[in-house]
Amino acid sequence: MRVDISWWDLDGSSQTIDSLREHLRDGAVDTWAEVPGLQLKFWIADRERNRWGAVMVWETDRPAGEELPPNRAAELIGRPPGHRMHFEAEAVAEGAHALSALHGLGAALAD
Repeated sequence: MRVDISWWDLDGSSQTIDSLREHLRDGAVDTWAEVPGLQLKFWIADRERNRWGAVMVWETDRPAGEELPPNRAAELIGRPPGHRMHFEAEAVAEGAHALSALHGLGAALAD
C-alpha cells in the first residue's frame, strides 16, 4: 500500500478552511469514490495552523496513466500543495467499529 499526503498552508490565500469545506459539500468527495486503486481518501484541516490537506491510501502505487479528478483545492487555493509526501504503508489495522462505511463521514459533510 502507498500513502500520499498533501498539505497547503492557507496563509496568503483567499481560501479558508470553511470555504474549502463548502467545496467538499458541493460534490468534490463523490468524484473520488470511483478512482481505480484508491482505497481511501480523507481531507484534513488544522485550524490552529491554517492548513488544509488530504491523505490518500492506494492499493499499490497510484495507477500510472489513470486520470484523477481535477485538483479543485489547488485551483481554489491558487497553487499546488506546499508539502507532498509519499510513503509505503508498513502495516494496517482496522479497528472494531460499528460503521458500515466511511464514505460521506466528516465535519465538512455533517448536518
